[in-house]
Amino acid sequence: MTRAALLQMCSGIEPGANGQSIAAAIERAAGEGAAMLLTPEMSGLIDRDRARAAPHIVPEGESPVLAMVREAAAKHGIWVALGSLAVRREGGDGRAANRALVIDAAGAVVARYDKIHMFDVDLASGESWRESNAYAPGDAVVTVETPLGRLGLTICYDIRFPALFEALGRARCDVITIPAAFTRPTGAAHWHLLQRARAIEASAYVLSAAQVGRHEDGRETYGHSLAVDPWGEVLLDLGGATPGLGFVEIDPARIAEVRAQVPSLANRRTLPTSAP
Repeated sequence: MTRAALLQMCSGIEPGANGQSIAAAIERAAGEGAAMLLTPEMSGLIDRDRARAAPHIVPEGESPVLAMVREAAAKHGIWVALGSLAVRREGGDGRAANRALVIDAAGAVVARYDKIHMFDVDLASGESWRESNAYAPGDAVVTVETPLGRLGLTICYDIRFPALFEALGRARCDVITIPAAFTRPTGAAHWHLLQRARAIEASAYVLSAAQVGRHEDGRETYGHSLAVDPWGEVLLDLGGATPGLGFVEIDPARIAEVRAQVPSLANRRTLPTSAP
C-alpha cells in the first residue's frame, strides 16, 4: 500500500502565503510517510477581484507558488499533485488557464492538465459565476504514472461530465484526482454523491482535495476533502469547517478486487449514436 496526503486549504489573495502553506504541508506529509501530497483547485490564489488578481497570474515558469512547491518536493523527496494554479497562457485570447500540475520527487513537472469544463452558472442563492470569461478551457485528457499508480487529472466542475471519467476509466487509471473549490450550495447537494459515483464508474480511487471556509475575497467554499475507494466507500472526509491535512492508504489489491467483482470496465460497450 502507498500513503497519500490530502491538503484542505482556505487559500487567500497572497500567493506567497498560500505557497508557504503548501510547502509546510509537503514537509509534514513527507515526514508522516506519504508518497504524494494532493492540493485543491486554485491552491495559489483565490481572488475574484480580477484587477487585484491580475498581477499574480503569470506564466507557469514565473509562478512563485510553483517554484516553492517544486523546491519543497525535491527537498523532502515527495510527489505533489498541485490541484491547480491560475497561469497566463502563451498567445491565445488573453484568458488564463486553470492548470493542474504533477511534480515528482525530484521537483520536476511531469504532467499538466488544463481544466476542460468551465463553471458558467447562476445559482438560486444569487451567486453568479462565469469562469469562461477569465479562463480558456483545455482540450486534452491527461494521465501520468505516479507512486499511487496511474493518475488521471480533472478539476472541480469536470466532475459533472461523465465522458471525461469514461476516458480516464478506459485509460485504466488507478486513482483520479478532483481538486475543487466547490460552492456551498452545490457542494451540499451533490459533492459526496458525485465523488462516489465517479469512483464506482472508474473502479478507481478518487482523491479530492478541496478549498474550505470563507476566503479573503468573500467567497465561501464547501470543503469536505474526500478519499473514496473503488467500491464507493468514503475512506476520508476532512469536513466542512477548517483547513487540515489527512492521510489515506492506496491499495492496488483493492482496485483489482473491485474490477474482478464488478468488471464494468471490461464489459463496457461503445453505443452507436443516431441523428433525430
